[in-house]
Amino acid sequence: MKSGSRLERLLWAGHFVVTAELGPPKGPDVAAVERKMSLLAGACDAVNVTDNQTAIVRLSSAATCALLHQHGIEPVMQMTCRDRNRLAMQSDIFGAVALGVRNLLCLSGDHQKFGNHPSAKNVYDLDSIQMIQMVKRLRDEGLTAGGDPVEGAVPLFIGGAANPFGDPFEMRVIRLAKKVAAGADFIQTQCVFDLPRFKEWMRRVVDLGLHEKVAILAGVMPLKSAGAGRYINANVPGITVPEAIIERLSRAGRGAKAREEGMRLCAETIQELRTIAGVRGVHIMAVEWEEAIRPIAEMAGLLPRPEPPEVAP
Repeated sequence: MKSGSRLERLLWAGHFVVTAELGPPKGPDVAAVERKMSLLAGACDAVNVTDNQTAIVRLSSAATCALLHQHGIEPVMQMTCRDRNRLAMQSDIFGAVALGVRNLLCLSGDHQKFGNHPSAKNVYDLDSIQMIQMVKRLRDEGLTAGGDPVEGAVPLFIGGAANPFGDPFEMRVIRLAKKVAAGADFIQTQCVFDLPRFKEWMRRVVDLGLHEKVAILAGVMPLKSAGAGRYINANVPGITVPEAIIERLSRAGRGAKAREEGMRLCAETIQELRTIAGVRGVHIMAVEWEEAIRPIAEMAGLLPRPEPPEVAP
């Protein structure tokens, strides 16, 4: 045990974990955060807080995580390389730990040209693998990136992301191995729609023994309509929604019926993911649709959530 986080303790105890995602508001609207918290409480084991997702300005991940922690909800703070150099990264990490954050997901970040400040200058002082290495050094050696001693402990459960669906496919497992070697404790994957390809990726992960070194949480996303699936295929590189899923959503119609079918499809995907060797949990990404998390978890047979051991071994 490295952090004592709820997420780590549940994984250590052998539970199939469930994480979800909360997008902060586009301003300091605490009531919006509290509304989303009420939808997620008890429906998952930890909640990812995005970091200016899609390069759009939002309430900071660290501040939102602090609000979750104050309300008894386990946060996973996301941090991107896009907006900070290593000085700012370490400072924000110290602040988050001081406020109770015990999980950190290290990400590259969406390019700013996709957001509401396309002329902003990105940073990328470090890449996501280097960020993982830096955080591991803070935690395990008590040293900053510059080699200075850290005043106090940095108990963090360190996460990274993986996309099993990008090209070239052969490089997907190699990149995962690099993140594991850098110090990642858990991995959350891109959304799984193409199950055969994900299964092949996991087979290679297991063949290399990486599943024994890192906890892999498979990403899933409920679709609200057939149009949402077509939009992903046309505009989101590295993800493909199979035509069979789009056709099923199309047959469901529109509005509430399509949304219900999207939740049902997501729950069925989760049930199949539970049968794949090496998958230790799921990460539900219901973008700006936090209302869907609890019904999906219930349909997938994931409720109620278990309590972790109280004391870290």
